[in-house]
Amino acid sequence: MGDIPGRLVGKNAVVTGASRGLGRAIALAFAKEGAFVFVHYQQREDKAEETLREIEAAGGKGALFGVDIRDGRAVQVAFAQLLEQVEHVDILVNNAGICRDQFFLMMEDEDWFDVLDTNIHGMYHCCKAVSRSMLARRQGVILQVASIAGTHASPGQSNYAASKGAVIGFTKTLAAELAPKGIRVNTLVPGLINTGMAARMNHRIARQKKDMIPLKRFGEADEVAKAAVFLASDEASYIVGTTLVVDGGLSL
Repeated sequence: MGDIPGRLVGKNAVVTGASRGLGRAIALAFAKEGAFVFVHYQQREDKAEETLREIEAAGGKGALFGVDIRDGRAVQVAFAQLLEQVEHVDILVNNAGICRDQFFLMMEDEDWFDVLDTNIHGMYHCCKAVSRSMLARRQGVILQVASIAGTHASPGQSNYAASKGAVIGFTKTLAAELAPKGIRVNTLVPGLINTGMAARMNHRIARQKKDMIPLKRFGEADEVAKAAVFLASDEASYIVGTTLVVDGGLSL
C-alpha cells in the first residue's frame, strides 16, 4: 500500500470529524491523493480551518463543511446545499465520534445517549443524505470508522463499544444492499492510535497497553489514513463489506 500519487484525483470527499486527530489525518491524506475534501466540523470551526490550511499548504484543495450530524434534518439540508455546489460526492468517511467513558453502573443516561446519537445516529444521517446521490450515478464509496472496542471487551466504554459494534454490523448489511447499485461500503477499525485515546492515557496504563500489542507501539494517524485511502480508491474496487483492522496486532 505504497504512496501512489493521484489515486483520488477528481473525487469529492466528505470526512466527518476532520477538525482534529484521525479525521484530520484522513482529510490530509485524501487531499494529497488529489481529492477535493470537505472538512466537516460540528463546533470547532477554528480547528477545521487549521485542517484546511494544512491541506492547502500541502498543495491540496478543500472547503469547510459545518453541521451537527445528530440533527437529521440539518444534515439533509447541508448535503443538499453541498451537492448544489459540486454535483456529486464520491466518498463519505464517517469518522466523527465521541466517547464518554464510565463504568456501566456509574454511567449517566446522558452519557449513553450522547455517544449513540453521534456515533450511530450521526453516521446514519450522513449515509442517508449521501447515498441517494450516489445511487443516481451508480458509484460511490462509504467508509465507516469503527474501533477495536466494537469487537473486543473495553471496560468503562460500554456506550462507545455498543456504538462501534453497531457501526460494524450496520456496515455489513448496508454494503450488501448498496453493492449491486455500484456503491462500496467498508469499515476501518483502528487500534490504539497516538492521536486518539492512547494520547490521553496514564503513562503506566499506556506501557501496559503497548506490551499487549505485538508491534509494541501505538499506531500513528497517518498509518490509518493510508488504509483509508486504499479503501476509498479504485485499488479496493472488489472489496465490499469488509472490516479492515489497523491495530498492530492488538486484536489477535
